[in-house]
Amino acid sequence: MPQTIEFLFDVGSPTAYLAWHRLKGIAARTGASLKPVPILLGGVFKATGGNPPGSVAAKGRWMNEDMQRWAARDGIELVMNPYFPVNTLAMMRILAGLDGDARFAPVADTLFAAMWRHGRNMADPATLHATLGEGGHDADALLALAQDPDAKAKLIANTEAAVARGVFGAPTCFVAGEMHFGQDRLEWVEAAAAR
Repeated sequence: MPQTIEFLFDVGSPTAYLAWHRLKGIAARTGASLKPVPILLGGVFKATGGNPPGSVAAKGRWMNEDMQRWAARDGIELVMNPYFPVNTLAMMRILAGLDGDARFAPVADTLFAAMWRHGRNMADPATLHATLGEGGHDADALLALAQDPDAKAKLIANTEAAVARGVFGAPTCFVAGEMHFGQDRLEWVEAAAAR
């Protein structure tokens, strides 16, 4: 029976961006289904007492170099966003509201690209609107979705459920109940998905 890869993520994470691209290939190779689960990374940090890895300057410098090595290895264009860290609340509400919708993956692709290929300030409402429109999406409808009470509640519920499962950062994947943190653990995810 094919496995499901749960991918818990926030578009504000550059490592989640790398994982998003790599997981598509993993799902194709293993026959697993990919289930993206939008969470709010700031909410996870608040609940767990965590901090972004870049809050330690030396670790942040190393991590930026390491991510570039991963991106080059996998042929993924990665540009560090000059506005980082970016408030992703509106974007993650949109994605939470699109759970199960055919628009989810194309919208996620647009948001990830804006953050980590084009270096846009996606916390700015006008930039978010323009980016969604340029991506071929109904920007007005998606921005309305970000204010929808059900989408807001879904994002909160996803984040709280993630913390309850032991999630402390993003990206985090679950396969058959096993947790794998970080885009540098996707080989483990692939092995679990291939079982």
